[in-house]
Amino acid sequence: MIRRIIAIPLIVWALGFVLFAITLPQPLALSETDAIVVPTGSGGRIERGLDMLQQGAAEQMLVTGVDVVVQPGEFQAEYNVPDRQMECCVELGFSALDTRGNARETAEWMETQRYTSLRLVTADWHMRRAAVELESQLPDNIRVVRDAVRSEASLMTLFVEYHKFIAAWLLKALG
Repeated sequence: MIRRIIAIPLIVWALGFVLFAITLPQPLALSETDAIVVPTGSGGRIERGLDMLQQGAAEQMLVTGVDVVVQPGEFQAEYNVPDRQMECCVELGFSALDTRGNARETAEWMETQRYTSLRLVTADWHMRRAAVELESQLPDNIRVVRDAVRSEASLMTLFVEYHKFIAAWLLKALG
């Protein structure tokens, strides 16, 4: 009896991890939202966000979690952002230090901008947790579409992220 009590949660956890790892979110086809939000982190995120902005998927893009030492001109040069696009459409957010902070910074920005939809652009392995954190901070009337950037995450990255996702999901579920 004790073995079953231990075995069932262990099997559910293991199957959950396998499903988490083999069903990573995918890139989203071009569609319009009010804004694009890109948390800083692994490669390809900012490039994907800028590409979507260039293609007209949104009016503005927030890059959340930018290091405070980064100057807008440095960002612009690093990612080859045209002057006009940088001035009108790209905003750098400097207050977030982690995924939960990205969600808070994004919620505040969305409220200020009065936007009702956003395209979340982040790594495939990070998408589920980033979306859970974001949706827990946003009002229900804001639509979030998920645009994952493909990566080659290590097994360790997936393992750690799976547990962070479970924790974020539980915190949201418990209020």
